[in-house]
Amino acid sequence: MRKLRIMEHISLDGVIQHSADDDGFPYSDWTAPYRTPAGRDALLAEHPESFDLLLGRRTYDNWSRFWPKAPSGPMADRLNAAKKYVVTHHPESLAWGPFEGVEPNALEGIHRIKSQDGSDVILWGSSTLTSTLLEHGLADEVLLIVYPVLLGTGKRIFADGTPPRSFELISIKAMPSGIIFSLYKVAGPLKTG
Repeated sequence: MRKLRIMEHISLDGVIQHSADDDGFPYSDWTAPYRTPAGRDALLAEHPESFDLLLGRRTYDNWSRFWPKAPSGPMADRLNAAKKYVVTHHPESLAWGPFEGVEPNALEGIHRIKSQDGSDVILWGSSTLTSTLLEHGLADEVLLIVYPVLLGTGKRIFADGTPPRSFELISIKAMPSGIIFSLYKVAGPLKTG
């Protein structure tokens, strides 16, 4: 069975939204001031030579405008080569490949993808999919790349109503820029008291 990893760039107040194209979000590319060679290398280390992507349609559309035109390099080459599983009602309109549309039942499609042999699957973006994967026990790990900023507005990583869960810290790496890479394993239902 393949491992499914959720990866997110996230503010201290839980915002994962990046693009001004998304509903008039006012802080386009807020991660840019924190980009350093050390951070780039740490992020690249979290992406093996071979992996597949699981993307919501909005993330796919945003990324397909950038990554196919990005200069060749380790991250661009890996993302462009990865198979993209895209949750969409219109797979016929996908062009950045290799790709496969995941519909009509996304949960059944993601179960099928995970049960196949192959590389790990990485989910970037999509607060809707993040919550759904956790709710249905489909995510194995969560990598949060936390930036030392408060944004106050924007889409957050977990939607209201996401079921409570416990996580086990696997590793933590601090970058000189203030970014913290925190990798968690999904441990199960929330334990209290």
